[in-house]
Amino acid sequence: MNKQLITATLQNDILLRAARGEKTERVPVWLMRQAGRVLPEYRAVRKQMGSFKDLLKTPEFACEVTLQPVDILGVDAAIIFSDILVIPEAMGLNYEMIESKGPLFEKTIKNKHDIEALQITQANDLAYVIQAIKLTKRALNNRVPLIGFAGAPWTIFAYMIEGSGSKTFAQAKKFLYTQPEWAHLLLDKITQSTIHYLQAQVAAGVNLLQIFDSWAGILSPQQYTSFSLPYLKRICDAIPQVPITLFAKGAFFARQQLSELNCAVIGLDWNMDIAESRAMIGPDKTLQGNMDPCLLYADYNTIKTETIKMLQQFGGHKHIANLGHGLYPDIEKDKVRCFIDTVKEYKI
Repeated sequence: MNKQLITATLQNDILLRAARGEKTERVPVWLMRQAGRVLPEYRAVRKQMGSFKDLLKTPEFACEVTLQPVDILGVDAAIIFSDILVIPEAMGLNYEMIESKGPLFEKTIKNKHDIEALQITQANDLAYVIQAIKLTKRALNNRVPLIGFAGAPWTIFAYMIEGSGSKTFAQAKKFLYTQPEWAHLLLDKITQSTIHYLQAQVAAGVNLLQIFDSWAGILSPQQYTSFSLPYLKRICDAIPQVPITLFAKGAFFARQQLSELNCAVIGLDWNMDIAESRAMIGPDKTLQGNMDPCLLYADYNTIKTETIKMLQQFGGHKHIANLGHGLYPDIEKDKVRCFIDTVKEYKI
């Protein structure tokens, strides 16, 4: 009943219907990192706030930049402006976002004592995100759905061990090989924290959730089976109220296993063949993706032609159009709009 009421009150519920596998009149579209530096309006707010973290921790401004892509680009959903690293910070590991370099943690996890010192996050530990969601829901006034999100436990684990981004995440993988028991304890704490956080997002009003396993492709299939999939399963099983999207970048080897989890949507990156993915995942899940973000550097005709090819390959049903990764900051806003408009004009 709650799901039906939520759908009925939305003026544009096409993305929510597609996520649930219902027939839609066209393919819905939204973009990862749609609230970001491709928009001059975002850059103005960011400059006013002074830093990325100040922006995401100020609910009124987080709400403002969440709404911008809906108003400016015409996407079919908003995604709350936040960061996956709010979870490790709430657990006790502070980080800074270094301009043009990415996150940097003051302290990293090195042993069992560090893990034991971490707290399990409760909903009120991230009240600024929950408040931003509530403000955004009111401001959207049921125009489009609002997507909430979190990082997958393995991806959060990788940052907590490594302390920053990495090409190899060798320290994080070393921990899996040398201290597997403590690795599972840390993953368990992250998972409990993430479930509390996502449940609070749902209670605040988000219509869908996405789990970003950004560093899934760093692991071997065997390690992914041990150190990621069980924790993703726990999250999916704990939150049945709204559709969940799993986006495991680079985990081409895990598509069939992901399809067995209690999620509604599986996100594909641009290296995952569409027909092969549908065959592996089966007919029941909705697929999301999967255009290469670099297409949006091309001329307008190329963007339109390639976007239509992608839509044709997905077949128009049980598909949410998106990129195979987030928008890059130097892509032109009008070319992003070209991609979105081409999707919205495509006839199924």
